[in-house]
Amino acid sequence: MRADLAVIGAGPAGLAASLAAAARGVRVALVDAGPEAGGQFYRQPAPALGSARHQGRTWRRLREGLDRHIAAGRIHHLKDHHVWCVERESAGFAVHALLGPEQEEPVVVRAAAVLLATGAHEKVLPFPGWTLPGVVTAGGAQALLKGGLVVPGRRAVVAGTGPLLLPVATGLAAAGTTVAALVESADPGRFARGARALAAEPGKAVEAAGYGARLLRHRVRVLVRHTVVAAEGADRLTGVAVAALDADGRVRPGTERRIPCDCLAVGHGLLPHTDLAETLGCRVDGGRVGVDDEQRTDVPGVWAAGEATGVGGAALALAEGHLAGGSIAARLAGAAPDPRGGEHAAERRAALRRFAAALDRAYAPRAGWAERITDDTVVCRCEEVRAGAVREAVHELGAGDLRTVKLLTRAGMGWCQGRMCGTAVAGIAGCPETVTRRPFARPVPLGVLAREPEEGRRPEQGRPQPQQDELG
Repeated sequence: MRADLAVIGAGPAGLAASLAAAARGVRVALVDAGPEAGGQFYRQPAPALGSARHQGRTWRRLREGLDRHIAAGRIHHLKDHHVWCVERESAGFAVHALLGPEQEEPVVVRAAAVLLATGAHEKVLPFPGWTLPGVVTAGGAQALLKGGLVVPGRRAVVAGTGPLLLPVATGLAAAGTTVAALVESADPGRFARGARALAAEPGKAVEAAGYGARLLRHRVRVLVRHTVVAAEGADRLTGVAVAALDADGRVRPGTERRIPCDCLAVGHGLLPHTDLAETLGCRVDGGRVGVDDEQRTDVPGVWAAGEATGVGGAALALAEGHLAGGSIAARLAGAAPDPRGGEHAAERRAALRRFAAALDRAYAPRAGWAERITDDTVVCRCEEVRAGAVREAVHELGAGDLRTVKLLTRAGMGWCQGRMCGTAVAGIAGCPETVTRRPFARPVPLGVLAREPEEGRRPEQGRPQPQQDELG
C-alpha cells in the first residue's frame, strides 16, 4: 500500500504522531507488530481472553482518536506487521514487513516520510543461574501479566534496578503472587544529585508514593542497595541469593542471604531500539537516535520519537510523538511547523527529558557488576558463550574491541545478533559498546527474500548486503 507517512510502532509515541499528522490531512500507515495498538505501556489482553484493561483518560483519548481516523480513512492500522527493513527509494521509502504470527508473508508499505517509534528493549545483565527456568525479565513478567493475564510464579522476587521494578512488583502482588522482596541495587543517596529535575515533576513523586503504598499494603520487603548474586536450583529456580552493596557497588562480605522463590523477575533498565535507524544511516549517539527540535533525524524524510530517541517513559513519548506528527504534516506540505501549535508539548518534552536524565544517573548499574560474573556463567545464550571465553579472548588472545571478541567467541552471532548480550559482553570485556549497522532488524526467511517484490527499486538501491560475521 501507499501512504504519505509510515509510522513504525503503535506505542504512545507512534499513536500521538499518527493522530497529530492525520488531524492535519496526512494519510498515515500505522505499522505495528502487536495484535492491538498501545505498545508495551498500553498493552491490552489478547482478544480471545475477553477482558480489557482500564488505562485512564489518556489511553481512551488515544484509542478514540485512532478509531475515528481509521473510520475516516486517514489512518490504516496494519497489525501483526513485523518490520525488518526500511529502504530509501526515489519517491520516498519502502517499509518491508513480515505479516502474521508465522512471519512468512512479505508486505511492502511505501510512503513519502517515515517516523521511527520503535520503542526499547530490556537491558540484560547476567549472573550465575540466570538461565534457570523461572528467571524472567521484569518486562517479560509485565507482558505476561498485561497481555496474558497470567503470573510467572507463585512466590516471586523482583530485582535489578530502575523504575520498571515498581509496577512489576505491585502488579504481581495485586494479581495474587507473593512478592517476597523487591531488590533494588541503586543507592537512594544518588537521587539527591538530580533533586531539582525530580522535584520539577511532582506528579511523578505522587505516582512513586502510590507504588510505595501498594508495596506496604502487600507487605513487600524492599531491599535497597542490594543485588542478586546468584539464582539457585537444579532443574528450575528454587531461590535467590542476595547481598548488600557498598558505596562502590561491590558486594559487602557477610551480607549474603537466601530468599526462597519460584520466580525471579529481573531488569536493569531499557535500551532504545535503533536497528532501523542504523540501517537508514541515521546518527546514533549514546545508544539513542539523534533528533532535532522537530524530532527529525539527520536523514531527510525520517523522524524518530519515543524511547528510540532516549528512554523517558510514556508521557515523554507522547510529547515527542505529538511534535513529530505536527512537523511531518508541515514539512510534507512544504512549510515549517507553527511553533505556537507545539509550545506546550515542547515544554513538557524539555522537562521530562531532564527528569529522565536524572533517573538515568540514579539508576545506572553499579560499576562492580561484571566482577560478580563467574567464568562458567553463560553470557550469550544463543551461542552458549560463557564469561570465561570472553575474558580469555581479551586477556590471552588480545581482543581489544567487541567485533574481535565476537569473531573469537561467537558471542553475538546468534538469533538476537547481540541485541540481548551486547551490553553484558562489553562490560565483561571492558570494551565500549559500538553501533552495529545490521542489514535486517529481525531474522528473515530466505524464501521471503526470494519473493520480495522488486518494483520501484532502482538497481543502485539494492538491499544492503550483510557482513560475513553477521551471518553467524
